Amino acid sequence: MRPRLLTALTAVVVLTATTAASCGDEGPDLALASAARNPVTEVIDAPATVTARAAATLTAPADGTVASLRVQPGQRVKRGQVLAVVDSPSAQQRLRQAKEALSAAKRAGRGVGSGSLTSSRRGTDKAASEAFDAARKAAEKIADPQLRNALLTQVTSAQQQYSAAARSADQAVRAVQRGINGLSSAVGALSAAQRLQAQQAYDLAKATVDALTLRAPIAGVVQPGGTRAGGGANAGLAGLLEQAGGAGLDPSALAPSQGGPPAGVDDAVVVGGLVTAGAPVLTVVDTGQLGLLAEVDETDVLLVKAGVTATVELDAVTGASYDATVRSVDVLPTNSAQGGVTYRVRLALGAGKLAEDEPAPTPRPGMNAIVHLRVREAADAVTVPASAVFSADGRDAVWVVRDGKAGRASVTVGVQGSDLVQILNGVQPGDRIVVRGADQVRDGQEVQ
Repeated sequence: MRPRLLTALTAVVVLTATTAASCGDEGPDLALASAARNPVTEVIDAPATVTARAAATLTAPADGTVASLRVQPGQRVKRGQVLAVVDSPSAQQRLRQAKEALSAAKRAGRGVGSGSLTSSRRGTDKAASEAFDAARKAAEKIADPQLRNALLTQVTSAQQQYSAAARSADQAVRAVQRGINGLSSAVGALSAAQRLQAQQAYDLAKATVDALTLRAPIAGVVQPGGTRAGGGANAGLAGLLEQAGGAGLDPSALAPSQGGPPAGVDDAVVVGGLVTAGAPVLTVVDTGQLGLLAEVDETDVLLVKAGVTATVELDAVTGASYDATVRSVDVLPTNSAQGGVTYRVRLALGAGKLAEDEPAPTPRPGMNAIVHLRVREAADAVTVPASAVFSADGRDAVWVVRDGKAGRASVTVGVQGSDLVQILNGVQPGDRIVVRGADQVRDGQEVQ
């Protein structure tokens, strides 16, 4: 938050002179100082969380067992590297059924009667229905609501296309049976519809089997299990269970996954262990460039721009200071834990130093921090202590003492530091200002 103008700060040590003054033995306790030229920096403090560049969680595309693990927790992997293989007899069975239905549909156009076409389509419908159901169940187990909804939408869209093709096939069958159209044209239309249906069912079943080989969608460090937000899903499942993982990771996705093992039990997957469709197996975290996600109050966010520099303090590293630079400011707000309106500010996190000027340790994603954003600076400004400024008649003002008497001077405040504030007009360097007890002074009051 920005420091308020009426905070009881008396940083008079940085001014040219400070004296105590009173109006008689029993007068108010006042302090004076001279306005002077000083550098001043306005800083906004905001809570923040360390974020990774990206994270992606690999989930089981179907029920089965872990056939092999190719990596160990903490191992660094490359994009596309095979991490694990899941054995799923049910997925393999659905693929065989879909392949048989596809072969039957391709044969249907070569002189097969309408009765054979109808029988073949029933087999295609069954294989397609099972494939769509499996994909939907896998998508429903994704913890991230946005990703889950996107996957379910894609599955529904594919199923609607299949249903449209099925209706075309039904119309062709009825046309043959009623003799409305020529047999050859009706059989041709029916065959084309069946081939489309069978191909879609086969593609989905094949993609599920291909996804049983879990590959790293991004480069990074491997850890077992998933994250609360679910991260990404298996690469290659025909786009239905895929997430590229190229965006900065929200800190809420860094907490342990919900529904995990009981306390004292390792959640690492093991070879031969059972997994269900959608269950997280491994997570890849890209820590190549750490960032920060800060929550800035609405009263301060308009001062924050891309390129603003900041210093960062971490709860986990006492005495260390890290550099950071603002990358972007979100357009839409979020609700803070205190109920106010805040905006997310994304920063790139730089190197840190300890008090002894030694390199600070590298933070981990999810650590809490305080960001000190330097939003405005003035190198040679006319300044007074922040405690000297008060509000009167809707304007900022200070008490200026001339010839032993106090007079109220309206001022325009510029850069607001924690101790000093810039005065753009209304005060000149050397003017004597009341810096303590301003609320006890009256216009024209004698001040010694």
